Amino acid sequence: MSSSTPMPPSSTIISEQMRAELSSQALLANDHTSQQLGMTVERVAPGFSRLRMKVSEDMLNGHASCHGGYIFTLADSAFAFACNSFNQVAVAASAAIEFLAPAYLDDVLTAESSVQSQGSRTGLYDVVITNQRDERVALFRGRSHRLGRTLFDEEHGANER
Repeated sequence: MSSSTPMPPSSTIISEQMRAELSSQALLANDHTSQQLGMTVERVAPGFSRLRMKVSEDMLNGHASCHGGYIFTLADSAFAFACNSFNQVAVAASAAIEFLAPAYLDDVLTAESSVQSQGSRTGLYDVVITNQRDERVALFRGRSHRLGRTLFDEEHGANER
C-alpha cells in the first residue's frame, strides 16, 4: 500500500473497496511490527486481507524452523487488516492458532484472513497460513472488538488517530 493513495474529496461517498484500501493504508502507516518483519499487504477487501512474509534467519528457532510466534504474528496482522477494513477501529479480543506444518528459512508465507461473522461490536475471523507450495502451515481464529471510532475521517480524509 502506497502512502500516495488519494483521500476521498469532501462530501464524497466512498465505495466499500475504497474504504477497505484507505483503512489498510491508515493501519499500515502505524504498524511498525508488520513493517519491521517485512510483511506486505497483497490485497484487502471488506472483511478480507492477504499478507505475505518471507522467513528470515532471525525468525528461526533452535530446530531451524520458523518460530511459531512469527507465524502467529503474521496471522494476527492479517486478522487486523481484515477486521479494520470497514474503517472501524477493531482490536483482538481473543485468538487461537493451530500449527499444522513447519516453515523454514526463505519460505514465503501467505496469510489470508476472512470474516466469518461481523456484528456491530464483535467479529469472528479465520486466517489460513500457507507456504509458497500452497501447503497449509497454520490455522488461526480471532475474535475482534470494535472500539467505536474510525481509522480515518471519510468526509475530510484526515487520519483521526
